[in-house]
Amino acid sequence: MMIVVKMLCFKGFIVLRLADYYPVSVFFIRKGGVMSPQRTPTVWLFQIVIYLIFFFTKAAMAVEEAPYRVLVSEPPFEQRHYPSFVVAETELPGDFDSASRTGFRRVAAYIFGENTSDSGSSRKIAMTAPVTVTPIPTGWRLHFVMPSQEKFDTLPKPVNSQVALRRVADHEMISIRFSGWATASAIKENTDRLTEWALSRQLTLVGTPQVARYNDPFTLPWRRRNEILIEVSKDAASK
Repeated sequence: MMIVVKMLCFKGFIVLRLADYYPVSVFFIRKGGVMSPQRTPTVWLFQIVIYLIFFFTKAAMAVEEAPYRVLVSEPPFEQRHYPSFVVAETELPGDFDSASRTGFRRVAAYIFGENTSDSGSSRKIAMTAPVTVTPIPTGWRLHFVMPSQEKFDTLPKPVNSQVALRRVADHEMISIRFSGWATASAIKENTDRLTEWALSRQLTLVGTPQVARYNDPFTLPWRRRNEILIEVSKDAASK
């Protein structure tokens, strides 16, 4: 019985870990919703067990990815066409890491049920990848792409006024893929590389660089998929 209780607590921890984007912290949920960090040997053992489950069970984090068509491929660079889609997004001040954590929790709450339909009911919406963060004049904008079967007019409305739904028209993007953690230095280095590649192909950049992260916090650094994405003019594919 003790094992069952711990596993149930650990399920709560999994949600918190996904929300916080922290690679090591461990949390259990107490009655009343209070979170308490624990680092006893037992907790570390459970963390290892849960990690192994995630590592060997591919379906554990199987999520839909935002669809696109590759126009040009020169690894690690790509030029892509994205069809129109809908995003749930929020805007935040602060630094990149704090905005990522807070923004993830905020938008995740929307898809996990903090929403309301015209009938007054709420429902869960499937998680997708990547989670994308874009710098804006007031700080950062974080968004999830809604699953392809969801439509703007039929999606439930966010309960939190800081979360909004937005249609994104079809567009073309260039990308560079890199592993490891999306640190400030890695983001700058890869943004510079992608910009240089765009210039070498005489592409016209029309958007702000976006940071896209595809993996859960349990993924080993060298297996992680991160991308820098920049929108380009639609006539770019002919160049």
